[in-house]
Amino acid sequence: MDKSFQEEYRSLGLNIAFYRKKAGYTQMQLSEALNIDRSHMSAIELGNVGVSLDVVFKLCRVLCVSAATLFDFR
Repeated sequence: MDKSFQEEYRSLGLNIAFYRKKAGYTQMQLSEALNIDRSHMSAIELGNVGVSLDVVFKLCRVLCVSAATLFDFR
């Protein structure tokens, strides 16, 4: 992960956590739906790791949001 984008990863993680909670998922439930480890899901939401486009697209499907919505950093 390029540390110069740390703020963007943090913002993405906050959006993912917001839409996860809005959809009624726990981190464990969402990580199982995405077929990733819960600790990795936590790291994504905290902005500590980069996230692949495959995971982003799966997130969009599971959370019923567009990629543009996840990347809308207000």
